[in-house]
Amino acid sequence: VQLQAFGGGLVQAGGSLRLSCAASGRTISSYRMGWFRQAPGKEREFVATISWSSITYYADSVKGRFTISRDNTKNTVYLQMNSLKPEDTAVYYCAADINPSSNYLNPGAYHNWGQGTLITVSS
Repeated sequence: VQLQAFGGGLVQAGGSLRLSCAASGRTISSYRMGWFRQAPGKEREFVATISWSSITYYADSVKGRFTISRDNTKNTVYLQMNSLKPEDTAVYYCAADINPSSNYLNPGAYHNWGQGTLITVSS
C-alpha cells in the first residue's frame, strides 16, 4: 500500500489544521493506521493511531487536541489538530501496519509510510 500525506502548512499557535493520508494500491480497511512526527534534531515519535475497528490511542502531548479518524470508503485517514502549539512543529508522517497486535507506539511496527508533511506552528 502506498501512502500520501498532505495538509501541512504554517499556522499560528491556537489554530487548527487537518492532515489527510490517502492510500492507494490496496484497501486499508484492515490496517492499523498511525500518525508520527519528527521535529528537527529529535527522534520520530508516536502521535496517534486508529485500529481497523476504529479504536484510537493518542500520545499524552496531543490528547484532547488531536483527533484521528478514518474513512474506509475513501481509503483515507485524517488527523484533526486543534489548539496547535509551537512544540507541535514537525514533519508529520502517516503509516500503516497490517498486524493488529503489534506495538502501535513503535515506528518499526509499521511497514508502510507516507512521505511526510511539514507543520510549522508560529508563536
